[in-house]
Amino acid sequence: MIILAATPIGNLGDASARLIAALESATVVAAEDTRTTQRLLQGLGVANRPKLLALHDHNERQRAAELVARARDEDLLVLSDAGMPTVSDPGYALVVEAIAQGVAVTAIPGPSAVVTALAVAGLPTDRFTFEGFLPRKAGDRRRALAALAGEPRTMVFFEAPSRIAETLAAMADAFGDDRPAAVCRELTKLHEEVVRDGLAALAAWAADGVRGEIVVVVGGAPAREVSQGDAVVQVQALVASGTRLKDAAAEVAGQTGLSSRDLYQAVLAERG
Repeated sequence: MIILAATPIGNLGDASARLIAALESATVVAAEDTRTTQRLLQGLGVANRPKLLALHDHNERQRAAELVARARDEDLLVLSDAGMPTVSDPGYALVVEAIAQGVAVTAIPGPSAVVTALAVAGLPTDRFTFEGFLPRKAGDRRRALAALAGEPRTMVFFEAPSRIAETLAAMADAFGDDRPAAVCRELTKLHEEVVRDGLAALAAWAADGVRGEIVVVVGGAPAREVSQGDAVVQVQALVASGTRLKDAAAEVAGQTGLSSRDLYQAVLAERG
């Protein structure tokens, strides 16, 4: 089978007993960076030295079929540099190929930068969306953020330290200076830091430079004050574009704070 294993995002003490046992017994490991995996084995005191195969963004699609075929005969342990494979890391194409070929896929759960940042940010956690890395080009990033301006759920982003100030400024332009957010830096490491403020203030804080691995958590858009009549029009427009009525009512309800059931019934009533 294929075993997706979560690795520590910083603190080696977060390695689970299951991860260590899997590393101790593995014969072959598909790793995002084989050097990182070698350091992980040494850091955890694992004496086993499995065969390490590189599996990264540039070769995953080409290697997926080969690795899945190998997993028919022996367990294939899959590791990213930190956290869970497939979550903004290699592994997705491999899982899709395994499912297509009928090869079992399981996971050893563990550390996640997404969930850890969400937990400490102090923003709503009942509904959230993971957006990964934003586009590097300013125009593409601006368009991506504009599309998220009305997103009511808490949003989680990854960002490189070299781009964090620019990204926070772009977020302030798209979402508003005072939209609450948190910059979570070096999570679980010695110099862990969480800075919470409005986006404009965070952009100013980051202007002098920020180091380390970074996760940005941004509060969702506040519900807009919209009359039920206008909301019904929005639902009807979504339905006309191909969205199911139930889904359209739920989407508009999330954006406006109105009752999804009331919107649904109102649209049916107008249909006669």
